[in-house]
Amino acid sequence: MMEHEKRYSEMSETELKEEIAQLREKARKAEQLGIINEFAVYERRVSMAQAYLINPDDFKPGRLYELKSDPGNYFKIEYLNGVFAWGYRLNGDGKEEGLPISLLNKGV
Repeated sequence: MMEHEKRYSEMSETELKEEIAQLREKARKAEQLGIINEFAVYERRVSMAQAYLINPDDFKPGRLYELKSDPGNYFKIEYLNGVFAWGYRLNGDGKEEGLPISLLNKGV
């Protein structure tokens, strides 16, 4: 029987860092094997876990933040919900989206 998996929000900083290391290793193996969809899933989970190591108070609605994965492109936060920043990409399609705050560089 599978044990109850802890939510990232329930994990300590140490547990989160261990989880991130394990996910990165799984992502590396998936990438080596060419399993791109599995690699992408692990990368997303790493971003989610990393978000819980960041203080959401460091991010403010109405401000622009550079996307870590897309330097030179910015995201405008409309509001925060937990560790998710909701808003719009500048030069995007205008659709609102939620991103883990770990994908944003702190203030520009």
